[in-house]
Amino acid sequence: MADSLEFTGACPIPIQQYPRILLAHGGGGKLMHQLVEKMFLKGFGHPSPRAQHDSAVLTMPAGRLAFTTDSYVVQPLIFPGGDIGSMSVFGTVNDLAMSGARALHLSAGFILEEGLPMETLWRIVCSMRAAADRCGVQIVTGDTKVVDKGRGDGLFINTAGIGVLEHPLLISPDSVRAGDAILVSGDLGRHGIAIMSVREGLGFEATLQSDSAPVAAPILEMLAAGIEIHCLRDLTRGGLASTLNEIAQAASLRLCLEDQLIPVRDDVHAACEMLGLDPLLVACEGRFAAFVAPRDAARALAILQRSQAGAARIGEVAAEMPAVVALQTALGPSRILEMPSGEQLPRIC
Repeated sequence: MADSLEFTGACPIPIQQYPRILLAHGGGGKLMHQLVEKMFLKGFGHPSPRAQHDSAVLTMPAGRLAFTTDSYVVQPLIFPGGDIGSMSVFGTVNDLAMSGARALHLSAGFILEEGLPMETLWRIVCSMRAAADRCGVQIVTGDTKVVDKGRGDGLFINTAGIGVLEHPLLISPDSVRAGDAILVSGDLGRHGIAIMSVREGLGFEATLQSDSAPVAAPILEMLAAGIEIHCLRDLTRGGLASTLNEIAQAASLRLCLEDQLIPVRDDVHAACEMLGLDPLLVACEGRFAAFVAPRDAARALAILQRSQAGAARIGEVAAEMPAVVALQTALGPSRILEMPSGEQLPRIC
């Protein structure tokens, strides 16, 4: 979502003195101290000196916890609809949501390349803070390293997250059952195409915005409504095709999809045709697939559609073998939607 990036105020580091990141050998020095104190602590809202300790001390709620980590290497760092900062927060919160967890705390590790503009880093820190506020989470600990110019491609971010599960369900591919409805939470493919259009300098008539966004709210709403969710999976690397093939193989069940029901916007279709890509293989950063008990499918879809107009029911789980993803086409015959052999679009998350 474009409004996730909030670039507020001037960079707190004196850019007349330090316009770009400098290599601080040994991890110390005045600039590194200013980065931690004036940029990261200020940007993430940690006024207490205890925030500079080597670890965060947390009070956690009772019950089951979810824990995840991910690294972000997207290029370009800032793209239509988001940036590496907001995406690193949304991505980790979304990974927790795939087990039905409500995110509580995040860590953030930064690998900065010598020469990265201070203004760029501050913009990304502001974006991360805005994204964390939007998701209701705190960035409670982190780390910063600087590497030689030419060895870091600007900026890499690693985030880890802890969340609490407030439901008794086991949400995983092992819980998928024959008859389950397969839902997707919105239109597919915009993130990968938005990145590619900027990276390759493609001049589409209208700028495609990434679908990067948090997805926890409708999932928690479905759980609160008592909907029996069997499996959730975000549609990141490899898109819908990779996700559903992984689930079909893990569950040893056949997934049957209706091609005409899968929501892909016309502009994404057109861009994919020009680039020779299959939109079902293009990554999303704010979309997920949900497998729910058939009796709850209509209620689940209504909740998803209130959150994102493009949400749709695209198929169901069948009992017969083999464990593949079968796509029914508009022309009549079905085809097997195969797992991609490699990454179509590298460095998009």
